[in-house]
Amino acid sequence: MLMVMAVSRPAPPTPPAHTGRLELAAGLATIVAGIALIAIVPELRHCVNLVIHGRFAALRSYVRSLGAGGVALLLGLMLAHAIIFYPSEIITTTAGYVYGFGPGLAFVVVGWLLAALLSYALGRSVGRPLLQRVLGHRFGWLTATMEGGGTTLLLSSRLIPIVPFALIGYAAGATHTNLWRFSWTTVLGYLPLTIAVVYLGSRAQTLSTGDPLVWIAVAVLIGLLIGEQLVRRRVIGSRRPRRRG
Repeated sequence: MLMVMAVSRPAPPTPPAHTGRLELAAGLATIVAGIALIAIVPELRHCVNLVIHGRFAALRSYVRSLGAGGVALLLGLMLAHAIIFYPSEIITTTAGYVYGFGPGLAFVVVGWLLAALLSYALGRSVGRPLLQRVLGHRFGWLTATMEGGGTTLLLSSRLIPIVPFALIGYAAGATHTNLWRFSWTTVLGYLPLTIAVVYLGSRAQTLSTGDPLVWIAVAVLIGLLIGEQLVRRRVIGSRRPRRRG
């Protein structure tokens, strides 16, 4: 009779119950405060409505009319994305259109990093207990996938256009992914898509099919879509639990 001993890494220490309750309360309070802020600030509420209904031209005109206040408004929209889902490319394009390529790119890189950190915090405080309850034993598979996929999974997940930006932050926070690794992969992984989208936004007024950089930006977007699908299937497929027998 052969005996096979499975060697596994020790599970991370479970935090005290009162610490978990405090994190949950803080996360819920943040969500409530965010919703309340959107409701009581007319400018922010108006922009959220424009974004949800896809009124891109109206959003660009409104942000430009606010001058320096438009920066705070766009940052508020980025942080609101941790609570209200919409395509992040709307804000990224608007920043490029209003502020130009260089300043717009710098602004959205910082803004989306802050939004990612907020979604990570919400995932850690609210998402973890929620996912544990909803997924049950499958939560262990999610954790193993995030750990096993490592840097490759975090980078590839940022290449997906349209999909809500906050989702990977929720998953990373809920599974206690290393915060530093999550942060730098967010910036690096999102940078190719961000550069392409900000450039297209900055050229919206003079967009021409004769501009080779426009076609390069479009090619980057298509390449990211294809490449992300291949990488994600490979990483997640390798972590999928196999049936015994």
